[in-house]
Amino acid sequence: MFEAQAICTPTRLQLPFFTRNCISRPRIGFVARISNPNELLCQTHSCSFLSPPEDIRTQTRFTFNASSSSVGSAEYIEEPATKVRFQTSLSLPGCSISLSLLGTGYREKVFAIIGVKVYAAGLYVNQSILNSLNAWKGRSAAEIQEDSSLFSTIFQSPLEKSLQIVLVRDVEGKTFWDALNDAISPRIKSPTPVDESALSTFRSIFQGQPLKKGTFIFLTWPDPSKMLVCISADGLPSSVDAAIESENVALALFDVFFGDTPVSPSLKSSVVNGLESVLK
Repeated sequence: MFEAQAICTPTRLQLPFFTRNCISRPRIGFVARISNPNELLCQTHSCSFLSPPEDIRTQTRFTFNASSSSVGSAEYIEEPATKVRFQTSLSLPGCSISLSLLGTGYREKVFAIIGVKVYAAGLYVNQSILNSLNAWKGRSAAEIQEDSSLFSTIFQSPLEKSLQIVLVRDVEGKTFWDALNDAISPRIKSPTPVDESALSTFRSIFQGQPLKKGTFIFLTWPDPSKMLVCISADGLPSSVDAAIESENVALALFDVFFGDTPVSPSLKSSVVNGLESVLK
């Protein structure tokens, strides 16, 4: 599972998700040159995984106002709180087309008054999903943030979307799963046998797995009824590790990150800002 090698070549972003019209904010995300496409830059301290939602102290704003550069055909956006760099476009197992980065954020564990970051995350979508969002054209970020039906429309679209998680510290697989399960379970009030089987499959992926700093975890929704899980400790994954065949579980996990009480407010806020830009 952790020996997967990347076999795909990222392509340039076709749709201007990050435009010159974006309003500059402090600590913006920016495109930067790096020597290694899989380089991960972060400063971390050890901690357990479980945490309440963090303060929205950092919001990534995507813009090409700064001069952009690239490594090969790939460009990168830096999540400012963790310094993790995300490719602006990815080809992933189980996806029929390259997906484009819409926003990034981070997950934080708070000890007393000290926030310790656990992972960075970025949402990628099939660009054609935007065609179903015409009703939100011209809406402000605040209006988009308050309208849960937009994220419901994104989830219900039969087009691919994927969440990339990049660990910025070592985490035990069981600890990672326990945190996910604690967030998923309240969102499935009466699990069916199909849901229980899907959760068992999901759990088995992480049990006994040491997840090292820099590990990539991809949660990909090719359609509302299915979620694909890919884990790689060495760059982009080349295969799918498990398919979760339950719409309730797939929806619950999407809601964990993009519902009314997201575990990473900075991620949802960044995605909202990205949507505001592309829906102008």
